[in-house]
Amino acid sequence: MKTTTFDEALEIIESFPEEQRESMVEIVKRRLIEERRERLVQTIEEAREEYAHGEVRRGTVDDFMHEIAW
Repeated sequence: MKTTTFDEALEIIESFPEEQRESMVEIVKRRLIEERRERLVQTIEEAREEYAHGEVRRGTVDDFMHEIAW
């Protein structure tokens, strides 16, 4: 499979009519939002698992700063 460079992709996109380019922008934006949402869901799930297993510590900012200073 041939890999398309960023510049080649831009050239291809620029060859599309304006309406298709606008649609492409919206599609890419929606996909990026969905990817971020999926990463956030994964991060939340991992944090919940860590909390459930007692792998989360609580404390103040001062507690944290004291801990990392040593």
